[in-house]
Amino acid sequence: MAHPLHHAESSARKFGGKPSDYQCLHDWFDSSKEHLALFVHRAHRHHALGIFELERQFGRSLTNSAGRVIPIRWIGEQHVREDCQGRIPSLADWLMRIRPEPWMANGRIDNDPPGDIGDPKRAWMTEVAAGKTILGLRDWMDERG
Repeated sequence: MAHPLHHAESSARKFGGKPSDYQCLHDWFDSSKEHLALFVHRAHRHHALGIFELERQFGRSLTNSAGRVIPIRWIGEQHVREDCQGRIPSLADWLMRIRPEPWMANGRIDNDPPGDIGDPKRAWMTEVAAGKTILGLRDWMDERG
């Protein structure tokens, strides 16, 4: 798996300037490694939609330290091609390869307002342990009003 620094060095060779001109863009692409340090982390941003999201996040272009204006999309395309064997997949290419599980298919609207839940921290910890929430305590409490 390529390191974001290696992508930044590749960008500097390809577009000029220094690796630091590009580091934040490549860090953004690979940020999902924080959650899963396997190649499947790429499903999060390594696709055509991810390249456009990069542009929305960082703007249409950057001026590197050599004074050259580089379209952000070019840098995103370079990153994705380097990691995906020369191709730029679509988001659908990734999503269609997910093996569906029952919990993914059936949503459930909770129309019953929670009653007195007692100690909120204890109730939150119970939901976290049961896999019912990934929210932090403050966000969990805000969601309940």
